[in-house]
Amino acid sequence: MNTATSPSLDPRQAIGQIAVELPGATAVFRRLKLDFCCGGQVPLEQAAADKGLDLQAVVDELSALQRPNELPDAGTPTELIDHIVTRYHEVHRAQLPELVRMARRVEAVHRDNPNTPHGLADALEEMQQELLTHMHKEEAILFPMLRSGGNAFVTQPIGMMRSEHVDHGEALEQIARLTNDITPPMGACNTWRALYAGLAQLSDDLVNHIHLENNVLFPQFEAGASQGCGSGSACSCSGG
Repeated sequence: MNTATSPSLDPRQAIGQIAVELPGATAVFRRLKLDFCCGGQVPLEQAAADKGLDLQAVVDELSALQRPNELPDAGTPTELIDHIVTRYHEVHRAQLPELVRMARRVEAVHRDNPNTPHGLADALEEMQQELLTHMHKEEAILFPMLRSGGNAFVTQPIGMMRSEHVDHGEALEQIARLTNDITPPMGACNTWRALYAGLAQLSDDLVNHIHLENNVLFPQFEAGASQGCGSGSACSCSGG
């Protein structure tokens, strides 16, 4: 599979700029009590020094949030499943709670702004619950089945996952409607802009996640099942 190395984060950047450009950074700043909104003009190195923080440790934690966007080469089903769980399932679990928190903050602080995405936090919470349930079903039921080579009935859980993927796509469309296609208004504060940067990453990640399952992983097992052999790509009756 392809791997990509992310450029190291520049500690001379203002923390507000990092918060907006690096989805997930707001959770780190909030935990470290670094003010990225009103105090966002301060360079990271200065903000860390003012709080007595280990700058390199902060940079390392933020750098870990820089994730490759490239889709992997198609490996074995097990390799692809491992990639999906690590790159997408675990990332979604980390993304959504912080996005919900920021959405509630923006809706509360900017309640009178006509551009405020009222209802966004509720939509994200509903999406979070649906995704958590969906990913649990994949990890507990479908993926172990695929790791073992599939079986004659594998198309049933795959069909259910495909149907739920359609629901996830509709949830992304709702988020786009609530946020002017994830476009922050002029003059939006750093929290608002960071929220929308995170939403854009969530949208890209979820689309890539669904693509890998629908178009790369699942067809390998659906083809075998349709031929009366539920063994997936590692089928011993294929002569390989």
